[in-house]
Amino acid sequence: MASWSKDELAKVGSAVEFAITSRRPDGSLRPYVTIWGVRVGDDIYVRSAHGYDNPWFQRALASGEGRIRAGGVERDVAFEVPASELADGITAAYHAKYDRYGPSIVGTVVSPEAVRSTLRLVPR
Repeated sequence: MASWSKDELAKVGSAVEFAITSRRPDGSLRPYVTIWGVRVGDDIYVRSAHGYDNPWFQRALASGEGRIRAGGVERDVAFEVPASELADGITAAYHAKYDRYGPSIVGTVVSPEAVRSTLRLVPR
């Protein structure tokens, strides 16, 4: 199984915005969307600011794979739903990274609905 290099973790983890896409059934990539993401330990996580039913999130769940561009890194990734016990640490990482944008904005990625729509990005 592939893993993030230390350099990739540092670059992706410090990127303010991520570009992410999922694969269509034919293997082609959908258009990229811009989202926020965080590093927790040796893992990278993203959340849907517009909730579980957001189309990009549903497509990512359905396909299970896609690609990320962030911090000068571009990698194919698998999308995995993380264990629920990781939610508080991921939320804390979002607060630490994005609180400077104010509560109305960061609230979109730390709300219960956003927690429900968290994905772990596993490099391929």
